[in-house]
Amino acid sequence: MPDMLVKLYELPEAAPLVKGLADQGIVIRQAMPYEKHAVVDWVRERFSDDWASECDVAFANHPVSCFIATEKGGIIGFACYESTCRNFFGPTGVVEEKRGFGIGKALLLSCLHAMAALGYAYAIIGGVGPAAFYADAAGAVIIEGSRPGIYRDQLKKKDANKPAGGGA
Repeated sequence: MPDMLVKLYELPEAAPLVKGLADQGIVIRQAMPYEKHAVVDWVRERFSDDWASECDVAFANHPVSCFIATEKGGIIGFACYESTCRNFFGPTGVVEEKRGFGIGKALLLSCLHAMAALGYAYAIIGGVGPAAFYADAAGAVIIEGSRPGIYRDQLKKKDANKPAGGGA
């Protein structure tokens, strides 16, 4: 999956999307430090350990570089920035039954506007899956030659059925 580049000085506004979702009972907001375990555990349960690790890093930033979508007090989506690398957006995810309502776009734009407020002119979306989504939502373009990018030489997952190695 390639990386994409976004011009942060030409972003669509996030506020109308966020307001429209709020009118439907869905809140898009920055996660709070005291919510770290709830958010990271939620990401781990619904997506992956890798994404949970990246989300965990977002809570070490000041301010926290993670936005969440909530409905009736429960998490339904998340998006992080500056967790994988400086100036990187991601990971991000929305529960399957809530996709297609603009939640992912609102989370994306909220993060990208926060990155612009940090002084960045451009942002990198790392290892994208749905490239068309990012192109449509934020005008992102593929960075040629960016596959596998920073995700090369990843550690292999341990086989749960094998005992841990080591010892002499």
